[in-house]
Amino acid sequence: MDSDKNSGMFFGLVATFHSAAMQQMGKIKNQMTGSIERNLEQAQVSIDILDMLEAKTKGNLDDKESHLLKTVLQELKLNYVDEVSKEQKPAEEKKAE
Repeated sequence: MDSDKNSGMFFGLVATFHSAAMQQMGKIKNQMTGSIERNLEQAQVSIDILDMLEAKTKGNLDDKESHLLKTVLQELKLNYVDEVSKEQKPAEEKKAE
């Protein structure tokens, strides 16, 4: 396979897991059902897969690929922390009552 095709497939793979994680966090609609669904455990799995991909490809990506993966992971992790904190706030509010 030529490097342009591999690069395109890499971008597609990262985009697939990015979209899946955003959907699993309830940030975007499920394209199949048209509804917002949240599954933070599954979102964590999608993020973990991208973390593994980053670790396994370290030193083998060009600058654009590396930048894309780092940027996507940073965005997903920040959104994940935001979603987890939303779940914790109602629990903390109940304790205060």
